[in-house]
Amino acid sequence: MAETPAYFDTSLIAPLYRAEPLTDIAEALQEQYRPVISLLTEIELASTLARWVRMGELTQAQAADIDRVFAEDLRFGAFECVELGERQYWQARNWLQRRDTSLRTLDALHLAVAAEQGWPILTADRQLHNAAQTLGCKSQLA
Repeated sequence: MAETPAYFDTSLIAPLYRAEPLTDIAEALQEQYRPVISLLTEIELASTLARWVRMGELTQAQAADIDRVFAEDLRFGAFECVELGERQYWQARNWLQRRDTSLRTLDALHLAVAAEQGWPILTADRQLHNAAQTLGCKSQLA
């Protein structure tokens, strides 16, 4: 396992569990970095799976399988999971109050977790990446 930690946002976690164009990139980044996520990532992945089921991209059984595999990965340490604390909420609020980026609420929280630790945030979301750069945070666009 790689030593250097990096915060993976949900846009790079979801492709690890369903074959899509970003899957190879997400897997390569997972080998290059020690992936860190937060409880927020778990909630967003659940939301993503629900959306995929509603849109007919996955069956209920497939979504349940992904839930099970993701839970196993968490239990066996495939991801380091960190908690959101009051500091991250305040940081996210401060960034959003600047009003000079297109940073969205949940992305601000992901970014606050990564920035506090000095980790790069790895994302496939160009808006998040651009906001991170504007705010002086480490970011890598997949």
